[in-house]
Amino acid sequence: MTAGSGDPPLYAQIAGRLRAQIAAREYAPGSRVPSEHELAARFSVGRPTVRQATELLVREGVLERRRGSGTFVRDAPREVDLFSAGGTLASFAQSGLEVTVKLLGRVRLREVEEEPRALAGRRVFFLARRSSVADTPVLLEEMYFEPSAFPALDRIPIANRSLSELAREHYSLRPESVEQHFGVAALDAERAEQLGLKRGSAVLRVQRRLDFAGAPRALHAVLWCRTDTLEFSQHFRFEGGEIRAIAVRNG
Repeated sequence: MTAGSGDPPLYAQIAGRLRAQIAAREYAPGSRVPSEHELAARFSVGRPTVRQATELLVREGVLERRRGSGTFVRDAPREVDLFSAGGTLASFAQSGLEVTVKLLGRVRLREVEEEPRALAGRRVFFLARRSSVADTPVLLEEMYFEPSAFPALDRIPIANRSLSELAREHYSLRPESVEQHFGVAALDAERAEQLGLKRGSAVLRVQRRLDFAGAPRALHAVLWCRTDTLEFSQHFRFEGGEIRAIAVRNG
Protein backbone atom coordinates (compact mmCIF):
# COMPACT_ATOMS: atom_id res chain seq x y z
CA MET A 1 0.00 0.00 0.00
CA THR A 2 1.32 3.43 -0.94
CA ALA A 3 0.22 7.02 -0.47
CA GLY A 4 0.51 9.38 -3.40
CA SER A 5 0.42 13.14 -3.42
CA GLY A 6 -2.89 14.31 -2.03
CA ASP A 7 -3.83 10.86 -0.70
CA PRO A 8 -4.64 10.34 2.99
CA PRO A 9 -1.74 9.08 5.13
CA LEU A 10 -1.14 5.34 5.02
CA TYR A 11 -2.40 4.81 8.56
CA ALA A 12 -5.67 6.58 7.67
CA GLN A 13 -6.07 4.38 4.59
CA ILE A 14 -5.54 1.24 6.65
CA ALA A 15 -7.97 2.47 9.28
CA GLY A 16 -10.52 3.08 6.53
CA ARG A 17 -10.08 -0.44 5.16
CA LEU A 18 -10.48 -1.97 8.61
CA ARG A 19 -13.48 0.23 9.36
CA ALA A 20 -15.17 -0.93 6.13
CA GLN A 21 -14.44 -4.58 6.91
CA ILE A 22 -15.91 -4.19 10.38
CA ALA A 23 -19.02 -2.46 8.96
CA ALA A 24 -19.39 -5.40 6.51
CA ARG A 25 -19.05 -7.74 9.52
CA GLU A 26 -15.95 -9.43 8.14
CA TYR A 27 -14.86 -8.89 11.74
CA ALA A 28 -17.88 -9.35 13.99
CA PRO A 29 -18.39 -7.48 17.27
CA GLY A 30 -16.28 -9.08 19.97
CA SER A 31 -13.93 -10.79 17.50
CA ARG A 32 -10.18 -10.36 17.48
CA VAL A 33 -8.60 -8.52 14.55
CA PRO A 34 -5.27 -9.71 13.10
CA SER A 35 -2.13 -8.79 15.00
CA GLU A 36 -0.02 -5.79 14.06
CA HIS A 37 2.51 -8.16 12.51
CA GLU A 38 -0.17 -9.78 10.34
CA LEU A 39 -1.68 -6.46 9.29
CA ALA A 40 1.74 -5.02 8.47
CA ALA A 41 2.42 -7.98 6.15
CA ARG A 42 -1.04 -7.73 4.57
CA PHE A 43 -0.77 -4.02 3.79
CA SER A 44 2.99 -4.05 3.11
CA VAL A 45 3.72 -1.34 5.68
CA GLY A 46 5.68 -1.11 8.90
CA ARG A 47 4.19 -2.01 12.26
CA PRO A 48 4.31 1.62 13.51
CA THR A 49 1.93 2.56 10.66
CA VAL A 50 -0.42 -0.26 11.60
CA ARG A 51 -0.23 0.85 15.21
CA GLN A 52 -1.30 4.36 14.20
CA ALA A 53 -4.26 2.93 12.27
CA THR A 54 -5.53 0.72 15.07
CA GLU A 55 -4.96 3.46 17.63
CA LEU A 56 -7.18 5.75 15.56
CA LEU A 57 -9.95 3.14 15.60
CA VAL A 58 -9.50 2.67 19.34
CA ARG A 59 -10.00 6.42 19.85
CA GLU A 60 -13.13 6.26 17.67
CA GLY A 61 -14.50 3.45 19.82
CA VAL A 62 -14.45 0.92 16.97
CA LEU A 63 -11.71 -1.24 18.48
CA GLU A 64 -10.55 -1.96 22.01
CA ARG A 65 -7.28 -3.36 23.33
CA ARG A 66 -7.29 -6.15 25.87
CA ARG A 67 -4.04 -6.52 27.74
CA GLY A 68 -2.40 -9.83 26.94
CA SER A 69 -5.10 -10.81 24.43
CA GLY A 70 -4.89 -8.44 21.48
CA THR A 71 -7.16 -5.96 19.73
CA PHE A 72 -10.89 -6.66 19.37
CA VAL A 73 -13.93 -5.18 17.66
CA ARG A 74 -15.99 -3.44 20.29
CA ASP A 75 -19.51 -4.65 20.84
CA ALA A 76 -22.12 -2.19 19.63
CA PRO A 77 -23.22 0.04 22.52
CA ARG A 78 -26.49 -0.99 24.13
CA GLU A 79 -29.22 1.60 23.77
CA VAL A 80 -31.03 2.94 26.81
CA ASP A 81 -34.06 5.20 26.49
CA LEU A 82 -32.88 7.35 29.37
CA PHE A 83 -35.95 9.58 29.13
CA SER A 84 -38.60 6.87 29.18
CA ALA A 85 -41.82 7.68 30.99
CA GLY A 86 -41.26 4.54 33.01
CA GLY A 87 -38.17 5.99 34.61
CA THR A 88 -34.45 5.34 34.53
CA LEU A 89 -34.52 1.92 36.20
CA ALA A 90 -37.27 0.70 33.88
CA SER A 91 -35.33 1.97 30.87
CA PHE A 92 -32.32 -0.16 31.75
CA ALA A 93 -34.53 -3.20 32.31
CA GLN A 94 -36.32 -2.75 28.98
CA SER A 95 -32.93 -2.73 27.27
CA GLY A 96 -32.09 -6.06 28.84
CA LEU A 97 -29.45 -4.53 31.08
CA GLU A 98 -28.96 -5.42 34.71
CA VAL A 99 -28.19 -2.21 36.52
CA THR A 100 -26.81 -1.67 40.00
CA VAL A 101 -27.83 1.58 41.67
CA LYS A 102 -25.89 3.09 44.55
CA LEU A 103 -27.11 6.03 46.60
CA LEU A 104 -24.27 8.46 47.20
CA GLY A 105 -25.21 9.47 50.70
CA ARG A 106 -28.62 9.97 52.25
CA VAL A 107 -31.37 12.30 51.12
CA ARG A 108 -30.79 15.62 52.85
CA LEU A 109 -31.88 19.22 52.86
CA ARG A 110 -29.27 21.55 51.41
CA GLU A 111 -29.07 25.08 50.15
CA VAL A 112 -28.25 25.42 46.47
CA GLU A 113 -25.34 27.79 45.99
CA GLU A 114 -24.93 28.25 42.24
CA GLU A 115 -26.09 25.25 40.19
CA PRO A 116 -28.76 24.61 39.07
CA ARG A 117 -29.09 28.35 38.64
CA ALA A 118 -32.90 28.19 38.79
CA LEU A 119 -32.58 26.94 42.38
CA ALA A 120 -29.76 29.16 43.60
CA GLY A 121 -30.37 30.31 47.16
CA ARG A 122 -33.20 27.83 47.78
CA ARG A 123 -33.25 25.01 50.32
CA VAL A 124 -34.25 21.70 48.73
CA PHE A 125 -33.93 17.96 49.21
CA PHE A 126 -30.87 16.61 47.40
CA LEU A 127 -30.18 13.08 46.25
CA ALA A 128 -27.31 11.69 44.17
CA ARG A 129 -27.08 8.16 42.85
CA ARG A 130 -24.87 6.22 40.46
CA SER A 131 -25.98 3.49 38.07
CA SER A 132 -23.55 0.81 36.90
CA VAL A 133 -23.78 -1.95 34.30
CA ALA A 134 -21.43 -4.94 34.63
CA ASP A 135 -19.56 -3.07 37.39
CA THR A 136 -18.93 -0.12 35.05
CA PRO A 137 -20.42 3.24 36.13
CA VAL A 138 -22.55 4.63 33.31
CA LEU A 139 -24.79 7.30 34.83
CA LEU A 140 -24.59 9.83 37.65
CA GLU A 141 -27.83 11.53 38.69
CA GLU A 142 -28.06 14.60 40.92
CA MET A 143 -31.64 15.44 41.88
CA TYR A 144 -33.20 18.41 43.64
CA PHE A 145 -36.71 18.10 45.11
CA GLU A 146 -38.97 20.97 46.18
CA PRO A 147 -39.81 20.22 49.87
CA SER A 148 -43.36 21.52 49.59
CA ALA A 149 -44.08 18.95 46.86
CA PHE A 150 -42.03 16.15 48.45
CA PRO A 151 -42.45 16.60 52.23
CA ALA A 152 -40.50 14.28 54.52
CA LEU A 153 -38.63 12.79 51.57
CA ASP A 154 -35.64 12.22 53.82
CA ARG A 155 -37.68 9.81 55.95
CA ILE A 156 -38.84 7.55 53.10
CA PRO A 157 -36.80 4.44 52.13
CA ILE A 158 -35.85 4.94 48.49
CA ALA A 159 -32.92 2.58 47.90
CA ASN A 160 -33.41 0.81 44.54
CA ARG A 161 -36.84 2.40 44.23
CA SER A 162 -38.10 4.09 41.10
CA LEU A 163 -38.48 7.79 41.80
CA SER A 164 -41.24 8.05 39.20
CA GLU A 165 -43.23 5.46 41.16
CA LEU A 166 -42.44 7.27 44.39
CA ALA A 167 -43.82 10.54 43.02
CA ARG A 168 -46.94 8.85 41.71
CA GLU A 169 -47.72 6.44 44.52
CA HIS A 170 -46.54 8.28 47.63
CA TYR A 171 -47.15 11.91 46.65
CA SER A 172 -49.88 11.49 43.97
CA LEU A 173 -47.80 13.56 41.58
CA ARG A 174 -47.94 13.10 37.83
CA PRO A 175 -45.73 15.08 35.45
CA GLU A 176 -47.36 17.64 33.16
CA SER A 177 -44.34 18.90 31.30
CA VAL A 178 -40.58 18.57 31.12
CA GLU A 179 -37.85 20.92 29.99
CA GLN A 180 -34.48 19.45 29.07
CA HIS A 181 -31.16 20.94 28.01
CA PHE A 182 -28.40 18.83 26.46
CA GLY A 183 -24.71 19.54 26.25
CA VAL A 184 -21.22 18.17 26.62
CA ALA A 185 -19.41 18.97 29.86
CA ALA A 186 -16.03 18.22 31.41
CA LEU A 187 -16.09 16.31 34.68
CA ASP A 188 -14.63 17.74 37.84
CA ALA A 189 -12.50 15.48 40.04
CA GLU A 190 -15.37 14.27 42.26
CA ARG A 191 -17.75 13.36 39.42
CA ALA A 192 -14.92 11.82 37.42
CA GLU A 193 -14.13 9.51 40.32
CA GLN A 194 -17.77 8.47 40.62
CA LEU A 195 -17.92 7.59 36.91
CA GLY A 196 -14.52 5.91 36.79
CA LEU A 197 -13.07 8.47 34.40
CA LYS A 198 -10.25 10.99 34.42
CA ARG A 199 -10.79 14.55 35.54
CA GLY A 200 -11.71 16.69 32.54
CA SER A 201 -13.27 13.81 30.61
CA ALA A 202 -16.16 14.93 28.41
CA VAL A 203 -19.60 13.36 28.99
CA LEU A 204 -23.18 14.05 28.01
CA ARG A 205 -24.87 16.34 30.53
CA VAL A 206 -28.66 16.59 30.65
CA GLN A 207 -30.33 19.28 32.74
CA ARG A 208 -33.98 18.51 33.37
CA ARG A 209 -36.89 20.24 35.07
CA LEU A 210 -40.24 18.58 35.73
CA ASP A 211 -43.54 20.33 36.33
CA PHE A 212 -46.24 18.37 38.14
CA ALA A 213 -49.93 19.16 38.40
CA GLY A 214 -50.16 21.71 41.20
CA ALA A 215 -46.40 21.62 41.74
CA PRO A 216 -44.50 23.44 39.00
CA ARG A 217 -40.69 23.20 38.99
CA ALA A 218 -40.87 20.57 41.72
CA LEU A 219 -37.99 18.43 40.48
CA HIS A 220 -34.69 19.41 38.91
CA ALA A 221 -32.10 16.89 37.84
CA VAL A 222 -28.64 16.94 36.33
CA LEU A 223 -27.60 13.71 34.62
CA TRP A 224 -24.00 12.91 33.73
CA CYS A 225 -23.98 10.14 31.11
CA ARG A 226 -21.08 8.02 29.87
CA THR A 227 -21.61 7.51 26.15
CA ASP A 228 -18.50 5.38 25.63
CA THR A 229 -20.30 2.30 26.94
CA LEU A 230 -23.99 3.04 26.26
CA GLU A 231 -26.06 4.99 23.78
CA PHE A 232 -28.70 7.17 25.45
CA SER A 233 -31.75 7.85 23.32
CA GLN A 234 -35.05 9.67 23.37
CA HIS A 235 -38.09 8.38 21.49
CA PHE A 236 -41.02 10.42 20.22
CA ARG A 237 -44.47 9.65 18.92
CA PHE A 238 -47.06 11.62 16.97
CA GLU A 239 -50.40 12.33 18.60
CA GLY A 240 -53.07 14.35 16.82
CA GLY A 241 -50.55 15.90 14.47
CA GLU A 242 -48.27 16.96 17.31
CA ILE A 243 -44.95 15.49 18.37
CA ARG A 244 -45.06 14.28 21.94
CA ALA A 245 -42.05 12.93 23.75
CA ILE A 246 -42.42 9.49 25.25
CA ALA A 247 -39.46 10.33 27.44
CA VAL A 248 -40.57 12.88 29.97
CA ARG A 249 -39.73 11.58 33.38
CA ASN A 250 -36.65 10.75 35.37
CA GLY A 251 -36.36 8.23 38.07
